[in-house]
Amino acid sequence: MSFYDKVRRQKFLSFSLILFTLAIGVLIGTVVQTGAKAAKESAVAADATPLVIPSPVQLQNDFSKIAKRLEPSVVNISTEYIPKSDTTTRKTLPRPNSRNRGAQPPDDEDDNGMQQFFQRFFGGPGGGDGSEGFQFGEPQDSRSAALGSGVVVDKNGYILTNNHVVEKASRIKVKFTNDPTEYPATVIGTDKDTDLAVIKVDKKNLMAAKIGNSEALQVGDWAMAIGSPFGFQATVTVGIVSALSRDLGGGESTAFQHFIQTDAAINPGNSGGPLINMSGEVIGINTMIASRSGGYQGIGFAMPVNTAVKVYNDIIQTGHVTRGSIGIQFQPDDNASERNKVYGADHGVFVTSVNADGPAEKAGMKAEDIITDINGRPVRKGQDLIDAVADAQVGANLKVGIIRDKKPMTLNVVVGDRTKVLSELYTGVKPDEKESSAEGTNVRFGMSVQAVTAAERQRANLKVNGGVLVASVEAGSFAEDLGLQKGDVVVELNRQPINSTDDLKRVQGNLKPGDAVVFKVMRRARTSRGTGDWQSFFPSGQVPTSERQ
Repeated sequence: MSFYDKVRRQKFLSFSLILFTLAIGVLIGTVVQTGAKAAKESAVAADATPLVIPSPVQLQNDFSKIAKRLEPSVVNISTEYIPKSDTTTRKTLPRPNSRNRGAQPPDDEDDNGMQQFFQRFFGGPGGGDGSEGFQFGEPQDSRSAALGSGVVVDKNGYILTNNHVVEKASRIKVKFTNDPTEYPATVIGTDKDTDLAVIKVDKKNLMAAKIGNSEALQVGDWAMAIGSPFGFQATVTVGIVSALSRDLGGGESTAFQHFIQTDAAINPGNSGGPLINMSGEVIGINTMIASRSGGYQGIGFAMPVNTAVKVYNDIIQTGHVTRGSIGIQFQPDDNASERNKVYGADHGVFVTSVNADGPAEKAGMKAEDIITDINGRPVRKGQDLIDAVADAQVGANLKVGIIRDKKPMTLNVVVGDRTKVLSELYTGVKPDEKESSAEGTNVRFGMSVQAVTAAERQRANLKVNGGVLVASVEAGSFAEDLGLQKGDVVVELNRQPINSTDDLKRVQGNLKPGDAVVFKVMRRARTSRGTGDWQSFFPSGQVPTSERQ
């Protein structure tokens, strides 16, 4: 091989080695770059494990179980009011005093704001009804509405709620959870002294809540509130029992109100709903809150269910609540110990006066006696006396221990009816001695009518004979449900001509609950320029089965 061939072969081998080296380098670089890019795209945190959503599994705890059990028994209550300027007064429930709700607001503005909130929370609206004079086709009275809660306590439709929820209501409607129907409700009875009421809806086989015993409560026990705060139905809140037998002050008007205090969130609209223990039992009826802001601040109050049960049982049996009284007035508890020592007692309630011919006077009690015990139970303050006497059955014989002239004595006092005793005290007249006042005419269907004179027909250009004028329609009545209005002229009822009020009463008298009813009325049309021609309307419905007529 020549020298030239050797050189050329050596160059070829060197070139081939360089190409091979370059190819290996390119290949390695490509692999490294691709791997780095893939690693960059697959995970930002290479050592993190992706999360996995598990299959849905319903978790249960005591709170959710109780809420599901009680929700069908808790109702939303909506009411309508028609204010009456000449008779309506705005009621304000007492606010907690400084000992029970902390420091008072620092200035009058805050104090007035608190007062206004309590009025909104508890009271029904007031105002005028614009009923001065009467004209054909006069507009109806203005309305306002309120919301609250209640709890079903009987499967036949009986519901416990607060008196301030339904007080002055012209119309009451009840809604159940997961039921869009609004059921009309009637008031069976109310008790202002405890702010409780019983209403009824015409709906059977309801799920009644289980009643507990509020005397078993202890401070620190769990408590759940269910209701419709601000109209949000079936709202559930949880807290604890913060205090027991909380008295909010206010004198005689709150003498029977000893509340359960709770920090379960209670807001406007919760009123009348249940407070529940961890056994799913009703232990109280939510009533009010203490708040500077107008909303939840951790202090709510519920009427103990033991009190509510006594009120409920009285109402369903007699329509009202009966409480006992012995007919005395007594000194406030301030400086009681010093005063009692002078009269020879180490505890008790100082009697300042005795009602003439009342139960205490008949038993021999006198002013300046000190009541120390009732039926062997000590009486250390005025509230002890009120509770013992009010809870006693009317007609029951109480053994009342007293100190008179530093000597102990026992009197047998027969309990009287508090309503009658107080009536005699404030009026000086016994209820059975009062002159009976003439009752107004009971207008069936909830409307009043009057004859239409010839002059009125001519002035109103009413070109029909006969008929009676609708002078007023009661709020929440059957007549209002049908759509009858003040100023309508009723000319027929069930196709029978109505020429006088006697004709209307005669036809009404032959109707029974459940019967179909069709009115023919003439109504003045309203136009942009005022009133127009008279037109015929035919309101119809069924005679109510309840007393709401």
